[in-house]
Formats: sequence, structure tokens, C-alpha cells
Amino acid sequence: MESKRILVVDDTKEDLELLAAMVDALGHAPELATDGIEALAKVRLDIDLVLLDVAMPGMDGFAVARRIREDPEHGDTPIIMVTGMTARDERLRAVEAGANDFIAKPFDLTEVRVRTTPLLKRKEIQDAMKRHQETLGNTVRRRTEDLRRALQEMTEAQRRAHEAHLSTIRRLALAAEYRDNETGAHIERMSEYSAILARRLRLPPGEVDIIRAASAMHDVGKIGIPDRILLKQGPLNDEEWEAMRTHTLIGAGILGGSASELLQAGEVIALSHHERWDGTGYPNGLKGESIPLWGRICAVADVFDALTSARPYKDAFSNEAAVAILRDGRGSQFEPRLVDLFVEDLGEIVAVQQRFHDDLPPEARDDRLPRISLLR
Repeated sequence: MESKRILVVDDTKEDLELLAAMVDALGHAPELATDGIEALAKVRLDIDLVLLDVAMPGMDGFAVARRIREDPEHGDTPIIMVTGMTARDERLRAVEAGANDFIAKPFDLTEVRVRTTPLLKRKEIQDAMKRHQETLGNTVRRRTEDLRRALQEMTEAQRRAHEAHLSTIRRLALAAEYRDNETGAHIERMSEYSAILARRLRLPPGEVDIIRAASAMHDVGKIGIPDRILLKQGPLNDEEWEAMRTHTLIGAGILGGSASELLQAGEVIALSHHERWDGTGYPNGLKGESIPLWGRICAVADVFDALTSARPYKDAFSNEAAVAILRDGRGSQFEPRLVDLFVEDLGEIVAVQQRFHDDLPPEARDDRLPRISLLR
């Protein structure tokens, strides 16, 4: 065993020097204290074991032992009481105070060695375990910090990728929108209207976000519609209407087959936002709840914004006139509950309309009726 530091505490000079000599003879380094106050100070000097006299004036050995045990940093230091007591009650009191063992006076080198050796070995093991736990704790902290940094970097990378994904989707929607609109404010408003309805339906926040982003792609299929049809001033003939209606299929074709949840939602919306509640819509003539909910939501949002916006083939409706048309279509073109929720939230709808008003002409805020009411 390597040399240990042993604190010898005794108010009697002869006993103190004798115990110190025995400690030295055993190959250990003695640290001396002549009273309890000095002992409590020196126990902080990386002491491996305390040889503590019981009968000291002022603070006796019992009090010193209790104070050592209360120390959170050094409370596990082995304590051997040095005493001449033999009574059972006194020994029990020493144990209660925190003593690990006893050495009786007069001292004997062999007894000192026998009593101290196992406690020093136990202290050595405890210290090794502490060092291991401290090293392990430091390692865990470093790894936790490294992992936290890595997770933060990954989160930021995923956030940037998601934002880039949303930006790409929005630009794809804008590419279609700019073909018959001066700005992209329509998709901003229509997306926000759709999100308002989704929230009123108490859909999960994640689904609300999906609808907000994916609804922007509802008319992406217009990329494939010829300008002579898309920008025609006035009503379309039957052949032109058939061509115009294919924008739903074109849009679904553009967005279909993707692993992206947003593009999958966009495909559903592009294909179903012109279906009607009574089954007379296109392209598949779906009826009622067989129409995907996302498509039913976007149908209301899209028609309201189309009505209140100027187009090459029509002037803008006022909000009041647009709401009247939505109510007229309640139960035929639109799901009744969605019309009701939309009208109930008209204040929030108008706030969105004013926030994204870039392409809203003055006519959208008066009561003038449109020249052509047929919406594409």
C-alpha cells in the first residue's frame, strides 16, 4: 500500500507524539492536531484516516466525529477512536457519532496496523471510485455537450432544409400564379384563409401548417394551360373549358409521386379543390365527404379570394358580395359547415386580406358587381 496521510488528534503531547511515531513506522505521513477545532480544519488536507482521541477538553472526540460526518466533502473519511473506555454504552456512543473502529490505550503498533490497514484500503477504493465517477461524469458531460451541439446543428440544418423546401414550393406556386396574376399575393391570402379554416376545425397544428403550405400549390397545373385560354378576356367556350379543367390533373401530375409530405398534400389539393359538395365538380365528380377535407377547405378559400380579386376575365367583387355567393353555394358547391366557419371568422379573413393586398384593386373593397361571375 502506498503511503497515506493520517490525521492524529490528541490534546496530550506524549500520546500525540507516540501515535505519530507509529504512523510513521507503518510508512504513512502523520498530520497532527492538538484539539477538535484544529482537527476539523486539517481534515480537509486530503486525509485518508483520522486517529481521534475521545477525551479532549472543549470539543471532545464525539463532537469532532459528528462534525466530520456532516461534512459533505470529507464525511466518508475513516475514523478510529483512540480511547481507554471499555464500557459498552461509551462504545455505542462512539459508533453513533461516526467512529469506524477503536484503539485502546496503551497503544500497540501491531494493533494500530491491524486497525488502520483495512480502513485505509477501503478509503483507497472509495477514492478510486470517486475519481472514476468524476471522470465518468466529466466524460458524460462532455459527450452530452457534444451531442447537444450536434443535435442543435442537425436541427438548424433540418430547419434550413425545411425552409428551403417551403421556399421551393412557394416559388413553384408563384410560377403558375404569375401567368394570370400581377403578384403572388393571391396564394398568400388563400393559404392563410385555408389555415384559418383548418384551425377552426381544430385540426392538429402540424396539419394546419401542412394545409397552409400545400394550399399554395392548388393551381400549379395552370403552368400547362395555354395563354390564349388562361388570359382570355371574357367567357370560355366548351372546348376551352375542357382544357382549363385539366389544370387539376396537370397539377396532380406535377406534384404526384413525391416522398415529401407537403407535395403529397399539394397533389391532393390540386386534384380536389374544384370538386363540389353536390358532386357536380371536376375532375372526378366527387360528392360530399368523399372529397378530401383539404380540397373542401381550399375550395372555400380559393373562391372567396378569386371573387374579391380582379382577373383578366372579370372585375373584383366586394367582400359582401363574395360572402353572399359563398352562402348561395352552401350545400351545393361548398360544405355547409366550412361556409359557416368562414363567415364567422370574417374579421380575421379581412385582416389577412388587408395584410396581403398587393394585387387587390380598389374595386375589391366596394359593392360593384363583376361583369362575369363564372370562376375558373
